[in-house]
Amino acid sequence: MLLSAMTMGAQAQGVKFGVKGGLDITNMSFDEKVFDTSNKVGWFIGPSVKISLPVTGLGVDISAFYDQKKTEVNTETITMKNILIPANVRFSFGLGETAAIYLAAGPQISFNVGDDEFKWNKDNVENTFQLKKSAFSINLGAGVTLMKHLEVGFAYNLGLGKTADVTFDQATKEIKDDTAPKSWQISAAYYF
Repeated sequence: MLLSAMTMGAQAQGVKFGVKGGLDITNMSFDEKVFDTSNKVGWFIGPSVKISLPVTGLGVDISAFYDQKKTEVNTETITMKNILIPANVRFSFGLGETAAIYLAAGPQISFNVGDDEFKWNKDNVENTFQLKKSAFSINLGAGVTLMKHLEVGFAYNLGLGKTADVTFDQATKEIKDDTAPKSWQISAAYYF
């Protein structure tokens, strides 16, 4: 009963808890190819909280996702497992209670919870690839909220480097760099 009372009190103040999940994809296109298995890199799922601020339409969302991606390096498949923590500022506008469109942007920190390194052989030489313990990236996204509970959206994630090493100068260089890690995310969320 105490937990129920706390949840109802939090919802009255503009705080909503939910669950969010989706796909990491390599190429964003608005056709059936977006669901092609060769285009999917991975998936993510986890709890999310959405907080409405006193300014109309302005809010914040913070999530904690388990993320799993696969990639190939010289015919070896590498599975990367991370905990992602995105924190976005969002602005919503729309049709009152029925539907709203939102724009969101903010930082994301990821922590590697899988293997630290991968080995593969090429031309009889063993190679080693080390994964970073934590990484920093930026999210830019948009979507639609339906009936105050269901959200469907997409986001573009741009990797900027190791969490402790990111500076403003490095971030602006990475944004212009075509080799920086980038991915699209398609997501759906349900807020209680």
